[in-house]
Amino acid sequence: MQDSTHAPDMHDAAVPASWWRHWWRRQTPVRQDRFAMLAPLAAVLLFLAAIVSAFGYLRLEEMDREQEAVKRDVEYAQQRIRLRLLERQEQLMRIARDISNKEVDAEEFIGRAESMVIQYPELQAVTWIDEKRRIKATYAAPSLGSQQVRNPGEVLRTGETESIYTLARDLQQPVYSQPAPNAEGNTGLLQLHIPLTDQGRFAGVILGEYSIDGLLRYGVPTEVSAKYAVALLDGKSRVLAGSSVPPRNPATQLLPWAAQPNEYEVPVSPVGNGLIIRAQAYRTSLGVIGSGLFWLVIALSAMTAWMLIGNWRHTRRRMQAQQALLAETSFRRAMENSMLTGMRALDLQGRITYVNAAFCQMTGWSESELVGRTPPFPYWPEDDRDLLAARLDDELQGRTTAGGFQVRVKRKDGKLFDARLYVSPLVDAKGHQSGWMTSMTDITEPNRIREQLSASYERFTTVLEALDASVSVAPLGSEELLFANKLYRLWFGVQTAGHLQMVAQAGVPEQPRTDESLDEVDSFVGLPTGGLTAAQSENAEIFVPELGKWLEVRSRYLNWVDGRLAQMVIATDITPRRHAEEMSATQAERAQSASRLVTMGEMASSVAHELNQPLTAINNYCNGLVSRIKGKQINEEDLLAALDKTARQAQRAGQIIQRIRSFVKRSEPNRTLSDVALMVNEAVELAEIELRRRNVRLSHYVAARLPRLLVDPILIEQVLVNLLKNAAESIEHARRPASRRSVELRVIPRQIEQLSVVEFSVLDSGAGLAPEVMDRLYEAFFSTKVEGMGIGLNLCRTIVESHQGRMQAENIYNGAEVAGCRFSFWIPVSGATNSIANKDAGITV
Repeated sequence: MQDSTHAPDMHDAAVPASWWRHWWRRQTPVRQDRFAMLAPLAAVLLFLAAIVSAFGYLRLEEMDREQEAVKRDVEYAQQRIRLRLLERQEQLMRIARDISNKEVDAEEFIGRAESMVIQYPELQAVTWIDEKRRIKATYAAPSLGSQQVRNPGEVLRTGETESIYTLARDLQQPVYSQPAPNAEGNTGLLQLHIPLTDQGRFAGVILGEYSIDGLLRYGVPTEVSAKYAVALLDGKSRVLAGSSVPPRNPATQLLPWAAQPNEYEVPVSPVGNGLIIRAQAYRTSLGVIGSGLFWLVIALSAMTAWMLIGNWRHTRRRMQAQQALLAETSFRRAMENSMLTGMRALDLQGRITYVNAAFCQMTGWSESELVGRTPPFPYWPEDDRDLLAARLDDELQGRTTAGGFQVRVKRKDGKLFDARLYVSPLVDAKGHQSGWMTSMTDITEPNRIREQLSASYERFTTVLEALDASVSVAPLGSEELLFANKLYRLWFGVQTAGHLQMVAQAGVPEQPRTDESLDEVDSFVGLPTGGLTAAQSENAEIFVPELGKWLEVRSRYLNWVDGRLAQMVIATDITPRRHAEEMSATQAERAQSASRLVTMGEMASSVAHELNQPLTAINNYCNGLVSRIKGKQINEEDLLAALDKTARQAQRAGQIIQRIRSFVKRSEPNRTLSDVALMVNEAVELAEIELRRRNVRLSHYVAARLPRLLVDPILIEQVLVNLLKNAAESIEHARRPASRRSVELRVIPRQIEQLSVVEFSVLDSGAGLAPEVMDRLYEAFFSTKVEGMGIGLNLCRTIVESHQGRMQAENIYNGAEVAGCRFSFWIPVSGATNSIANKDAGITV
């Protein structure tokens, strides 16, 4: 029975031991050493923690005992002060009762007050105040200040004393108070107000004033004041009397058992929270924390932990050194095997002592086949052996170049490749040279790329030299010419004068210049070179008098191959194009004049009819005047009236002729700030002749306060006249009845494409435009009229676009029926001021 009972316990104990041994054997030696060093250190730390906890517990117990003692003594002192105050209160209430019974007069009151003040030192003054706040009698101790002594007949001062006086009158009970600090900051008095009654009516108060310092001195027992720093505080924790223990060093507050001092405070009854007694224990002993045993244990534990840590760190550094050596060896071997550069070591006699994997891979020979070999080496080509032998001799003699040298190397399969060799001395750990180290790099591919780049550069140079444009590159801030092609050298030579001249004439921002008289300061500080090189090229057309050519100059900034910021200028000869543009402008000018002459030719009969009316009127007036003058049947007034009418008719005929002459004569472009209403009126005046001939009504509307436009008024009037004449012809061809033969001209301001513009629109009631006509409407020499030239609308659109405007045409529908056509164009107001800069666009009059 006994064996069967204990057998499972032995088995259970053996399982953890077996598990522990199995776990320990599975750990690496490094981890076993670490655990072996950490176990003693953990034991020392646990022992130190236990000692510190024990001493901390004892210190907390000691603090609790001290706190209980402080509490007990403070409450005892508070009872003593309370009894003393109650005794004085009872005596003052007895005097108040006698005064209420009219058994005591002022003289007897002073005697009894003097007796109390002398007998009880804490009582400083006793005052009798009537119901009108006047002082009837008072007695004060000689130690009381003159400013605090009240004189008979005075009225009670306002302030806290008066408010407590009112409170005692309302409550009919004794009231304690502490007056507010006076001008000198004196708050060392405690007041007691005892109300007086006369047949149930309030008759004043007896005011007793205590010295708080006296209460502390005579009320606190001597055994309490000897052990503690006792002080009386007000409701705001300000010290009224007594002393306080200075605060402890903040560093000691880090200890949990030294966080709070041993002190206790309690309100003084019957005063209440306005007067508090506090006691703070003096530190009379160091306690357990200051004992030598405690610090001895701390020191021994720290020394033991320090020694263990030092031993563990030494072992750790040794293990780290071993691991670092193993890792460095493995890393160096891996680095040598993974290098793309072949490494070969020779001794002082020229025998190969070491080759890495890259060297073997380059040559195709294994390490065993190369190590120990002497010249000639198997990877030397037969044709270069003499050269390579001389190179090896220079290498062994130390005559090597820092930049290395290029050789040919033969692989094991017989193929050749280009390699560059760099030689350096091989120095051992003692600083002695033991041989030479050679690094070999395969440069077959770089040589091929270099040859391709050289051929590409030659092709690029050939292309630039064959360009029909001048190309030049110069760095900013310098007069050096970095590149110039053949045409630039033909025009300007090999100097930068031509480059700078083109840059200046094209209006490109000037290049900063360096001045040797100035300090060496970077002239491009703050210049965003990235933004400059990414900017678009700038185009300009200039005339070079020295060449007699017009050049189109394009420039942009770029980073030169050496990192400097440079400016490239490309100049193309555009002299033939300029001549062609001038001829085109001349042809356009002739076409416009011809268009106006054609318009006037078509309107000739209408103009003749328009002139016939004033001329007929003049003839009639003149014949009538002659007849009446011969018959002497006219007076002076009738003569003047007839002559005035004749003059007006002549003036009208002259205006018609002058307007036609100004419309058809050739003139240079003259863009001025023109009044829109005036241009419309003059165009309407010309067009109305044709419209009346075709029996077409014209109505026009011009918006008020339109801005003035910077345009050529003759060209704009030509556009309006052409549109109005075309509208009348469209109505006549549509054979509209008289009620529908009307044309409307509207001029209004609008906002189009975020621009402020003035829009001119002509609406007719004709047959509209066919779709095939709409597609070819502005095509040159295309016309729907048999006698038409096909240049009217094309010229109109060219004139409008030269003024930065746009023209469009659209049919007007009444349901599915075409009710007419609307031609409109607009001229920008803001852009009109810039249109004068485009007066060379090819539109002249």
